[in-house]
Amino acid sequence: MRFLILVIGLLSTIAQAQCPVWAPARQISEMAALEKQLKQWDDAYHRQGVSLVTDERYDALQSRMQSWQRCFQPDSGLRQPLLTTNGKALHPVAHVGVKKLRDKFALADWMGARRDLWVQPKIDGVAVTLVYQDGKLHQAISRGDGLRGEDWTEKARRIAAIPQSIPLREAHTVFQGELYLLMTGHQQRLHGGKNARSKVVGALMAKQPTNELRNIGLFIWAWPNGPINMMQRLEGIRDAGFPDVSAWTRQVEDADAVQMWRKRWFETPLPFVTDGVVVHSEPGVQGSSWMPDLGSWAVAWKYPPPEVSAEVQAVRFTIGRSGKISVILDLEPVQLDDKRVSRVSIGSLSRWREKDIVAGDQVSISLAGQGIPRFNQVLWRVTERDYPSPPDEQRYTMLSCFQLTADCNEQFLARLEWLGGKQALNFTGLGRSGWQRLIQTGSLNHLFSWMVLTEERLRSSVGMSQHMAHLFWQQFQLSRRQPFKRWVRALGVPIPESALRALVDDSWEVLLARTEKQWQQLPGVGVGLARQISDFLNHRDVQEIIAWLRQPELRIRP
Repeated sequence: MRFLILVIGLLSTIAQAQCPVWAPARQISEMAALEKQLKQWDDAYHRQGVSLVTDERYDALQSRMQSWQRCFQPDSGLRQPLLTTNGKALHPVAHVGVKKLRDKFALADWMGARRDLWVQPKIDGVAVTLVYQDGKLHQAISRGDGLRGEDWTEKARRIAAIPQSIPLREAHTVFQGELYLLMTGHQQRLHGGKNARSKVVGALMAKQPTNELRNIGLFIWAWPNGPINMMQRLEGIRDAGFPDVSAWTRQVEDADAVQMWRKRWFETPLPFVTDGVVVHSEPGVQGSSWMPDLGSWAVAWKYPPPEVSAEVQAVRFTIGRSGKISVILDLEPVQLDDKRVSRVSIGSLSRWREKDIVAGDQVSISLAGQGIPRFNQVLWRVTERDYPSPPDEQRYTMLSCFQLTADCNEQFLARLEWLGGKQALNFTGLGRSGWQRLIQTGSLNHLFSWMVLTEERLRSSVGMSQHMAHLFWQQFQLSRRQPFKRWVRALGVPIPESALRALVDDSWEVLLARTEKQWQQLPGVGVGLARQISDFLNHRDVQEIIAWLRQPELRIRP
């Protein structure tokens, strides 16, 4: 019991820590703004059949609203989508929808208590009810709010995949399914959604019939009062004249089997666009008892989204060794594919100002090449904009911060990281944190002052073990035998790699004696770059560092 109380307290503390620290007036304004936007999206989707945002973006902001409600209105009910529609046609059997599960573990938990389970692709199309009276197509109704929808009967009579008559002579027969855009060899992993759903919606909502109706297929996924046995239901659907969906309906025993089909349908060519899989069990209740969003007998496991949304917790600025200022967004950690992402770079100050991002905003991110997080766009902006103050762009250049001063810590540290990297002096085991420790203990004051540190100073002042102090001291001493070109790289002289390879200079004296015209004779160096190299080498701070390096006791001995 004590352990349980401790866990509950810890979770409560974590939940509170995620709540924004806002005054009551701001709480009201932020929630009102987001509620207004969600209502607009709800209205467009259910009244007009138009999806103005991706499911992932809508779900993320709906979740954000519920999170704020837990923080600021814990006694109120959580917001749910507003199901509104202009449609007057009443569904004889309600559309229940499917609950989306987060991952394989949630699916395994749901499947654990159920038997006779089947998996189908989750078709990315438009849900429809088809009503037959005495075997004749009587009505086609859009999903709408699940109870009422638009009458699409006129358009349905022009869709070849919808049989106008079926060999079932019951007075009233109802099917539910998905109208989708016919595709040839569509691979979801490679091609994505192709805006397929919107094309179907456009054809069905158009005032006049369009040729696009000829390109619409039908996938029946529910026969509310049909046979209980799935195989009999599939045979009945096919025998009634509907497209055969048995090839896309597979019996599964566990979550591993669902995962296998999910992966296969994600990667192999299909005749439709999909966005996941749906796992079905027996409804257990008659269609007359179905209600919107209350169907517990089917769940969806969507494909991993190509992008996810995350809340910006802070905007911070970094300064590189060349003085370039970059903007980093610290994010509420999110899972993206197999990576846990808590920060993303958005580039320069000008791009940050253009994108207009502050803490509290919601952004979408994806993975670029080599799994690097990439900023895509702002999904939602908080109403109160609290902008952090960026560094002065005029202060930091390629020629600043060779010396350690109060406002130079970050660029100075970046220069040290570059200096010790594989491209320059290649120090083993001395990364950013190691250089930071040397700075904090006052052991460094300019870019190469580490060269005169003793093993004893490393051990006593910096607090290194005897082994580590000896390792670093030894590397510092041996660095003097590194090729001269590596020292040129370490200093940060802006010479392109092609020119550096062709450089025959082997001392600072020879390097400094070069004229701009001589620099232009090297590959990859034009007039502008030659002037930049010359300006760099003739800068006062660089001259002082080179003079320090030319001391007899520090002279490089390649």
